[in-house]
Amino acid sequence: MPGFLDQEIKFLPGVGPKRAELLGKELKIKTFGDLLYYFPYKYIDRTKFYHISEIHAQMPYIQIKGKIRTMETIGEGNKQRLTARFYDETGSLELVWFRAIKWQKENLKLNKEYIVFGKPSEFNGRINVVHPEMETEEEKQLKPSGLFQGYYITTEKMKNKYLNSKTIHKLQLTLLQLATGKIDETLPQTILKKLKLISLEKALTAIHKPETTTELKNARFRLKFEELFIIQLKILALKHQRENKFKGYRFEEVGYNFNTFYNDFLPFELTGAQKRVIKEIRRDVKRNVQMNRLLQGDVGSGKTLVALMTMLLAMDNGFQSCLMAPTEILAQQHYQSLSGFLQNMPLKVGLLTGSTKKSERRQLHEELENGTLQILIGTHALIEDVVNFKKLGLVVIDEQHRFGVAQRAKLWKKNDLIPPHVLVMTATPIPRTLAMTVYGDLDVSVIDELPPGRKPIETHHFFENKRKQVNNFLRMQLQKGRQIYVVYPLITESEKMDLKNLEEGFRHISEAFPDVKVGMVHGRMKPDQKENAMQKFKSGESRILVATTVIEVGVDVPNASVMVIESAERYGLSQLHQLRGRVGRGAEQSYCILMSSYKISNESRKRLSTMVRTNDGFDIAEVDMKLRGPGDLEGTQQSGIGFDLKIANLGKDGEILKLARDVATDLLDNDPGLQQSENRILLKSLRAGKTGFDWSSIS
Repeated sequence: MPGFLDQEIKFLPGVGPKRAELLGKELKIKTFGDLLYYFPYKYIDRTKFYHISEIHAQMPYIQIKGKIRTMETIGEGNKQRLTARFYDETGSLELVWFRAIKWQKENLKLNKEYIVFGKPSEFNGRINVVHPEMETEEEKQLKPSGLFQGYYITTEKMKNKYLNSKTIHKLQLTLLQLATGKIDETLPQTILKKLKLISLEKALTAIHKPETTTELKNARFRLKFEELFIIQLKILALKHQRENKFKGYRFEEVGYNFNTFYNDFLPFELTGAQKRVIKEIRRDVKRNVQMNRLLQGDVGSGKTLVALMTMLLAMDNGFQSCLMAPTEILAQQHYQSLSGFLQNMPLKVGLLTGSTKKSERRQLHEELENGTLQILIGTHALIEDVVNFKKLGLVVIDEQHRFGVAQRAKLWKKNDLIPPHVLVMTATPIPRTLAMTVYGDLDVSVIDELPPGRKPIETHHFFENKRKQVNNFLRMQLQKGRQIYVVYPLITESEKMDLKNLEEGFRHISEAFPDVKVGMVHGRMKPDQKENAMQKFKSGESRILVATTVIEVGVDVPNASVMVIESAERYGLSQLHQLRGRVGRGAEQSYCILMSSYKISNESRKRLSTMVRTNDGFDIAEVDMKLRGPGDLEGTQQSGIGFDLKIANLGKDGEILKLARDVATDLLDNDPGLQQSENRILLKSLRAGKTGFDWSSIS
């Protein structure tokens, strides 16, 4: 049965059909509930009053008491404005209106005391306030709008129709008055008591018209906790359901393949982090439950080796494995590195991509179905219905966010009853809070150490005027036999100009290093031209590669030890970090040089100094999320959990998120189906929103 908050917004006094249409289009506000959950983005303290003599143009907002002594209309037609001279005992300033002039003239009275609220500015050396809010002492007392006034984000279209922040605030106050006693509690009493949370009605009232800072703080905490708690409950309920619904193959045997490789053919000693992750995976696959694990680690941290050892474990237990990569280049790279690791072992590894020949395909299909092919590596081609395994026990997915949820689901159907174990690898470090939300239904393992012998990449930031010193440094590196990447930004809006910059850069580099072969790669080239240029660089025929970000994910060239990033201020942090990861693949000291113009924003400065300060991908991801907010980070929409945060901020509310997850975990451990009478209240929230249980069985 629809409740009070489900009523259409057009029925709220002061809205009506036209405003309702605008609110729906611009802010997706369609019901009373939508409006109530549209929170202020900031608050102005309305307790403080200034004297006119204290006011200057740099102040954000001011509130003064005084009287209008004179008023006059200046100008004609569109240029018309109303000005009023406003006085208190310390001086005077000008109030200006460009809109609703007739209404203001009729309603404002000379020599009557007003409270003026607005933003001061300066014009012709004199202080004025444009379009101030005006109210009398009586009006202020009649209208308890809270001591702090909330400000709401509105759009240009809304402002043109006089639907500004002040109007939204008035509508909220009307709604709160009507809502008294009609807002149902949404959290169980046990949680409210345990965490000393205020009621939902009190929280929603205080968030829109707080009387004190404590009231505001309590309201925000209650609403943030609930928002994050419901998300965690959804995610963990999916996980619970999946673990109960899907059994997993048991890999109990640690046999010949795993032990032989570990004892005789391991190319280098495993790091502590790799050993820890292998233990976590072993624990998963020994249980009778399907593994769903996310393996995070920076470029070069040794994720592929961990995946290979898990495949050997599958093989020891009589199962096949497959590894799915997002691009053909990456699939080939995985094929080469796994074949290299296993060259002395009697195992068969296959490669299936879009360009695999028909005859080879036929043979691959046969070997998969009769079980003589133990490991298959490929791209989306693995998902095709014609690809059938004899006994698929493990699926490894590289770079999770490149595959849609539905595509991954197809891999599950390769087995009739029991789905394979799933290991998802990503080199995009995800901040802890985002991982708990976007990948919250996966168990997370992290490789946070580099293999022995790898030196951290040295990063330096130079302004354009240091070009000569940078070229001298590059010359020294070339003399040592090293290779260099020079990357230019290619951003769609200004693609022509960017391409011109890239070609100009190529010319400058070729002139600065006339005795060295320089290659070039960009997205507009034909695939075979691109491949040819990359191969020349890989073989060492060309020593410098001038490129756009197409090299971000891709070719591994151990001898390339310098990465120069031009116009580095134009990149996001995670992209800079991914690009830097292209060097540092060999044992030599590697360098990343960030070039930028001298005039850069504070945010760009923060990004570049973060890159110079740390190589830690997780540290970088946290800074990135604080700078950009979680909405822009890859993964939020692909998670299949589509959530839209109204008040919580994953960059700032990590502690509340952790608390919400712990409370949700305890609750589901004690009452997995939420059948206890006090917990049934939560079923309504779980059923609301976009998340059904359609994807409950997918990593």
